[in-house]
Amino acid sequence: MLCAVYKSIRKPQTYLFVAKRDDFSRVPTPLLEQFGPPKLVSVLNITDTTKMAMAKAPKVIAEVTLSGFYLQLPPPPVDYLKDHKQRKQQQLESDS
Repeated sequence: MLCAVYKSIRKPQTYLFVAKRDDFSRVPTPLLEQFGPPKLVSVLNITDTTKMAMAKAPKVIAEVTLSGFYLQLPPPPVDYLKDHKQRKQQQLESDS
């Protein structure tokens, strides 16, 4: 599937995949308003076996086919305090 990929100038690491270049007719208006003016970064030919950095190719294809777009959000921030507390708890349990 050929997809045009746009990045958000307002939301870092946020990308919008659409089936046709500059065709945002199926993207909800509130989403486009928050996304900001889309900036084209690439046109990709995505297949089920395409390796993608943050998304699974079959999911992108399915969403673009079904909904007309796929929104890729940045990964959630790492909660270092939570990780630290879990490690401390594991150390306490292993010392007991």
